Amino acid sequence: MDTTQKPGKILSLGIQHMLAMYGGAVIVPLIVGGAVGLKGAELALLVSIDLAACGLATLLQAWKNRYFGIGLPIVMGCTFTAVSPMIIIGKSYGMPGICGAILVAGLVVLILSTFFGKIVHLFPPVVVGTVVMIIGITLIPVAINNLGGGVGVKDFGSPENLALGFGVLALIIIMNRFFKGFLRTLSILLSIVIGTIAASFMGMVDFSSLGGAGWFSLIKPFSFGAPTFHLDAIIAMSIVGIVSMIETTGVYLALSEICEQPIDEKAMEHGYRAEGLAILVGGLFNAFPYTTFSQNVGLVQMTRVKTRSVAIVCGITLIILGLIPKIGALTVLIPNAVIGGATLAMFGMVIASGVRMLGKVDFGRQENLLIVACAIGVGLGVTVQPALFAKFPSLVQILTNNGIVSGSLTALILNIIFNVGRHTTEEKVTDLSKQMIAETSTTKS
Repeated sequence: MDTTQKPGKILSLGIQHMLAMYGGAVIVPLIVGGAVGLKGAELALLVSIDLAACGLATLLQAWKNRYFGIGLPIVMGCTFTAVSPMIIIGKSYGMPGICGAILVAGLVVLILSTFFGKIVHLFPPVVVGTVVMIIGITLIPVAINNLGGGVGVKDFGSPENLALGFGVLALIIIMNRFFKGFLRTLSILLSIVIGTIAASFMGMVDFSSLGGAGWFSLIKPFSFGAPTFHLDAIIAMSIVGIVSMIETTGVYLALSEICEQPIDEKAMEHGYRAEGLAILVGGLFNAFPYTTFSQNVGLVQMTRVKTRSVAIVCGITLIILGLIPKIGALTVLIPNAVIGGATLAMFGMVIASGVRMLGKVDFGRQENLLIVACAIGVGLGVTVQPALFAKFPSLVQILTNNGIVSGSLTALILNIIFNVGRHTTEEKVTDLSKQMIAETSTTKS
């Protein structure tokens, strides 16, 4: 469908794309900011920065030129696979530590963008699926803590909090069972809105902070301090960046097919480069690493509107919302229990996505079973008992103290030992293309 001559429709569809990703976009700063101790005005600022940065990242990808941008109707946001690493980094080094790790990860993605297609066979579904599963499992406690009302609150696990959290979860399930099309796409956002309204009637929403928020404010770089750089944080965030590149490959191939717009290796390189720039934008503004939002791919398929103009409108809308502090302040009013109910489903989908990726693996081979078993065992073991390697040198602890890093490296090393060299290059490329088209990932939802 060609909608280039219908600006009204382009505007409405662009806003529709914004609504489809809004719930997932604002959940990330609320979860990460809350975990690192941000409250009130600081948390509202982080939400505003995130919205504006999502918009700018989307425009970078839509702006097809000779250096970057794939030119497909892609919407950018922070992947949930980055949430757990950012929380771990933030608790140790604060927002400046997260910022520094994101900046370096952006540079890593930019460097890899030129030749990523040549090394992507080192990250087959057995590796990526395992890493995504580890990340998803480490996120579940975050959702449960919020569902109970938040860590350390006096009324943790109260009937009111549980009713609110599980009520939001039930709404998401009901909407996905009985709704179709765009309404199903909005199930997360609608459930959060309804849950917050219900909480206000229960006296669990404090509107006093809303009056102090302004109507316009520019976003400044390094709003939470100059970046600091720590090797363990950089490794963790770089792994997230590589995983995102692999998942992004699936989005590119799926959209290329939907939009009937063939893409070659050069176009993919431009897309990866735009993603690297988007991650740098996130680091520059003390925000997050940005990548493609796959639920918006479903929206393109559903509406059959294939023009990148809708992504441009979506990006501009997000930037405008980010410049309105009252929007950020309004988002911060969402109670923890509501966030917990929504993220229990969303983070659970990260695990489910990992399982789906592993469904493409040949588990008839004992080696693949061993890769998954050892990687998840090491990753979760270190997460549960981080003091396991406390007596090792600090350089070794950089790789072992973080369950996501240790589990990912275990999966990568074992895959090289067992699988690399078993297929020809042509077979690898063919297998990868088939897998990526079949796996338009939901880990970014």
